[in-house]
Amino acid sequence: MSDNGTMQKEEIFSKVLRAGRRTYFFDVRSTKANDYYLTITESKKFTNEDGSFYYKKHKIYLYKEDFEGFAEILDEMTAYIINEKGEEVISERHQKDFKKEYDDNGEETSVAEKFTDVSFDDI
Repeated sequence: MSDNGTMQKEEIFSKVLRAGRRTYFFDVRSTKANDYYLTITESKKFTNEDGSFYYKKHKIYLYKEDFEGFAEILDEMTAYIINEKGEEVISERHQKDFKKEYDDNGEETSVAEKFTDVSFDDI
């Protein structure tokens, strides 16, 4: 128990994945009944105009009864993305020559004009 009378959730096992401005935390925690569950936290770093920074965090709580369905859908969705778009990252942030274009309906579409000019500055 902490000083204010609340139970602190103990982290049993943790892993961290750093991905640019984002960091993902995978933590196994214990319930009051001493069973385990998983929390996945995305923490994203932002910079204020004055140069100071802050983090925005989003958390998912995943319980054992949902593991199988969650894993199946995650596998299906990631496979779909790789099958449809490949493993190459195509975005404004990752490609200096990325330009926004508009289709015939006036809706924004994005394409990279050149794939030969590769910059590793963002890595």
